Amino acid sequence: MQLVSLAQAGHAVTSDSLNAEVDFENLQLPSLEGLDRLLAKKKRVAKWVPDQNGSLVLPSRANWFSSSKSSKKVSSNYVTSIIDGLKKLYVKKLKPLEVTYHFSDFVSPLLANSDFDAKPMVMLLGQYSTGKTTFIKHLLRTSYPGAHIGPEPTTDRFVVVMNGPDERSVPGNTIAVQADMPFSGLTTFGTAFLSKFECSQMPHPLLENITIVDTPGVLSGEKQRTQRSYDFTGVTSWFAAKCDLILLLFDPHKLDISDEFKRVIASLQGHDDKIRVVLNKADQVDTQQLMRVYGALMWSLGKVLNTPEVTRVYIGSFNDRPINEAPTGPVGKELFEKEQDDLLSDLKNIPKKACDRRINEFVKRARAAKIHAYIISHLKKEMPAMMGKAKTQKRLIDNLEDEFVKIQKEHHLPAGDFPNVEHFREVLSGYSIDKFEKLKPKLIQAVDDMLGYDIPELLKNFRNPYD
Repeated sequence: MQLVSLAQAGHAVTSDSLNAEVDFENLQLPSLEGLDRLLAKKKRVAKWVPDQNGSLVLPSRANWFSSSKSSKKVSSNYVTSIIDGLKKLYVKKLKPLEVTYHFSDFVSPLLANSDFDAKPMVMLLGQYSTGKTTFIKHLLRTSYPGAHIGPEPTTDRFVVVMNGPDERSVPGNTIAVQADMPFSGLTTFGTAFLSKFECSQMPHPLLENITIVDTPGVLSGEKQRTQRSYDFTGVTSWFAAKCDLILLLFDPHKLDISDEFKRVIASLQGHDDKIRVVLNKADQVDTQQLMRVYGALMWSLGKVLNTPEVTRVYIGSFNDRPINEAPTGPVGKELFEKEQDDLLSDLKNIPKKACDRRINEFVKRARAAKIHAYIISHLKKEMPAMMGKAKTQKRLIDNLEDEFVKIQKEHHLPAGDFPNVEHFREVLSGYSIDKFEKLKPKLIQAVDDMLGYDIPELLKNFRNPYD
């Protein structure tokens, strides 16, 4: 700035200008020409102001979505990232539809800012003693606070392993009420679950990019349903919707998929693209046995995962001990190392795909909310005005499959996007259909505009922040 002042005062600017004897005290400050005109042009632009939390927001009079040219397009002047844009779109266009038709009670709780800002999550599922906690220890190269490893069912709770300033365990009731944590939706499962839920925090470079969810081993027999005091499959389904990757761990000696584990895998429906299968402890059997074990595993999975595509299976021994070469020989060791490298590269790619995954889940949620609104409004329309409301409600609930078919044909919707009939019937039985809202075309149109105009505009203006 001193050089600019010297130049504007008429002095010759050279490499020795600052070392020369110049009276800097009486030298005038540099002037910026054209600044006043630029400020005058921007006087009418809405300014950011700090809110109660200290974050920058627009004043209430400045409508973020308003535009003199079109009300459909989102102005990118007030959006700093794709995630920021999704937050505003959700509050402005999607949340009103969800609130009007009780979407949070039937499908998924309402989203908070922490749900958008959360780091990518990886969940591990499997029967007891298949090496889930050992797998996490192998990834982190150290044990996380509160980890227990043993041949018996040791992990008796859901543990979220995430980055933190120091090593500590935070109880579930505490973590569920923290506004900056994306776990407030778990309060719907009650205190019985929150007492079996905790968060382990520790400083680690891997946890700066992803969060890992360790789960209790799936038990066999009636113990899974009757002795757990919370809805285990409901919790896994909730986490599956939030996670970016789901690892199903199997042991060569535990290939049978029990009815309980089958129900848990069925609760992952709609998230098939996130599922990866890991055949752990593969160095405990020789090459011939490994071939038979792999075939038996694929046979078992084929009866549970109702997809025509083959699920990706990683074979290896994911623990801190050196690979046991005795059963499989050097060929087996090379195979396990390649499989481990593939799995690690899959994990490393999670942060890069996180932004795309967030958009994908948001669009999926918007379409589910639209279909839910059609269902609720259709049931409301079928109710009589005066007499026979209880009888009509019972008939509608009993014949819910037929009502779904009517809605599908009326609005030309794909059958695969409709919710599970039994679950919907169970929740619907606790409501009075007559109290539901009629179809509001403006709310549906707002969501259609968001999917058709606003989200493509966001993607055009911003790139993936991890690139």
